[in-house]
Amino acid sequence: MALSIMHLFSKVKVGSAMIELNTLNLKVNHGIEGDINAEPISPRQVLIVRYEDIANLSIQPGELRENIVVKGIEIDKFLPGSLLHFESGAAIRLTFYCEPCKRIAHLVESLKSIQGKRGILGVVIKSGQIKVGSNFQVEANKFPALSENPYQRFLNFIIKIPSGKVVTYKQIIKGIGVDNSYLRAIPIYLKKTSTDDYPLHRILDSKGYLITYVSQQKIKLETEGVQVLAKANLLSNLNKNFIEIKDYLWEDITLYLE
Repeated sequence: MALSIMHLFSKVKVGSAMIELNTLNLKVNHGIEGDINAEPISPRQVLIVRYEDIANLSIQPGELRENIVVKGIEIDKFLPGSLLHFESGAAIRLTFYCEPCKRIAHLVESLKSIQGKRGILGVVIKSGQIKVGSNFQVEANKFPALSENPYQRFLNFIIKIPSGKVVTYKQIIKGIGVDNSYLRAIPIYLKKTSTDDYPLHRILDSKGYLITYVSQQKIKLETEGVQVLAKANLLSNLNKNFIEIKDYLWEDITLYLE
């Protein structure tokens, strides 16, 4: 059976409904043109589901907030790490499973029943236009699958931050492919991670301030050539140290392309 695209959807802004389209423009280092989830460093630019899975669950196309519905692909090839090649030359790397959440709970008897069938997230690694009815090919095990555990993805992300560069909480959220609710989890991740094994001193809060979870952060950053500035805190009479993010921000748009 030929592998084909059954439906295409895009979401243009927060809270809006999915819009069904006949074509999608995929852009490397971006995602889907015009889609709210387009983000250069994200491993979740695209959500793809199998038509066979949603049909079996009596779920209508688009209800899982997916971008692409495909038909004909065997379950043993529809896996994180697989590569989808489209007729236009566009290609998507599948990264990790989309976890069932309460936003789709009304569609199924239990979230457990849709585990593994919610779809797989992916990254555009070659640009091109895809359209409903066109065929594609799948290359299984082309890439290593990303961990299903957000904390492990956090570790894999921060270990790559180079000397002399920094990231913010918001960059981490984007880079590990979780929603903004995970901002509250970052301090927990920091507390249980060894500063001997990971460069935690290169992490700033979302406004660019140094964090309280890393000892000697200022000294470590200055040793790497990062200029640490001070801003008076009128409430505590102490200075708050911060970094000019635009000068030192690390943003590797090739992170998931290889």
